[in-house]
Amino acid sequence: MDMSFVLRPENRELLGRVSAMIRDEIMPLEEEYAAEVGKGDRWQYTDRQSEILEGLKAKAKAAGLWNFWLTDSDKGYGLSTVEYAYFAEEMGKTPLGAEVFNCSAPDTGNMEVFERYGTDAMKRDWLVPLLDGQIRSAYLMTEPDVASSDATNISMSCVRDGDDYVLNGEKYWASGAGDPRCKVYIVMVKTSGDESPKHKRQSMIVVPAGAEGIEVLRPMLVYGHDDAPHGHMHIRFTNVRVPAENLLLGEGRGFEISQGRLGPGRIHHCMRAIGQAEAALELMCKRSLSKEAFGKPLAQLGANYDIIAEARMDIEMARLLCLKAAWMMDQGDARAAAPWISQIKVVAPRVSLKVIDEAVQMHGGQGISQDTPLAHAWTHQRTLRLADGPDAVHRRQVARAELKKYTQQPM
Repeated sequence: MDMSFVLRPENRELLGRVSAMIRDEIMPLEEEYAAEVGKGDRWQYTDRQSEILEGLKAKAKAAGLWNFWLTDSDKGYGLSTVEYAYFAEEMGKTPLGAEVFNCSAPDTGNMEVFERYGTDAMKRDWLVPLLDGQIRSAYLMTEPDVASSDATNISMSCVRDGDDYVLNGEKYWASGAGDPRCKVYIVMVKTSGDESPKHKRQSMIVVPAGAEGIEVLRPMLVYGHDDAPHGHMHIRFTNVRVPAENLLLGEGRGFEISQGRLGPGRIHHCMRAIGQAEAALELMCKRSLSKEAFGKPLAQLGANYDIIAEARMDIEMARLLCLKAAWMMDQGDARAAAPWISQIKVVAPRVSLKVIDEAVQMHGGQGISQDTPLAHAWTHQRTLRLADGPDAVHRRQVARAELKKYTQQPM
């Protein structure tokens, strides 16, 4: 098996330019950008936030550093998933990285859906402005009253009425739906009952964010934080009418679309998680060398040598597993790649959390304060253990794939 994790020379040069922009132009503005949240309306961008974000996006676009996530597409750079892994890792080192290069979730997954399954009208109205970074989007799957990690449980009502579908129900953890630039939702709904096969009862439908009957009830808090102005919103749909042509592919295709969408998204999250771990390790090392206690640098106290070494080894192992999963995706067999995606979806946030936690310890009280990015990074990575499928679901997939090697019995 000819397995390679090597970047082509032209893409290695491109990655160097991305790394330089992150280090020299994006990271120096992180603190100022974050300090603007809460000035006035938390759910609107301040003038300075917009200036920072849109200014960086304009620089990236002008430099041709844009839409790297479009693997195997004539609209992107033609990166393989393996090559994109290195780019996503770099972007994961800063909270602003993914959006500056137009590689943010949930937009990347939604753009893939529009490109693969959307009508010409959807591509014109939604894909083009998303690709250009003019608008944002949200993906609405999770529901408050069912275990949404099993997509066949999704129960939001979607009933055909003449030339429309009528939607009723609630969604929550709609990430990005708080953003004032969010203009469109892709919503997983239930279009048929028990008379249909289990995996043919759900569908995907495109809903303009401003449609009549949509009510944003509240932002969901992540460890007490609302993540404004991005947000993770709880939304109620009351008799929301949507043209029938907004249904993607047809009734009963929702599970198929969700699996096609979530696979790449999970990999992207994991790639960025490794970048966050690298950033945390850098902070930990610098802190251990610059601060002294009991007459010695922190690095020489206790088991800190071991902690730093373990962090480096854990990151390297996680990166290699992530690259293997990405390589499996590049082979074009989604079923064969699935267990590898599940493996890294468990491992990457777990490793990142471990490294971030050790970095927090090295910083003492400062590590849990607003003076470092570590506290925010920890909450983000802890959330990732639930997003796009909790650890238990992915471990189940890995175990089933392993056990199938030794039995014909259904697992």
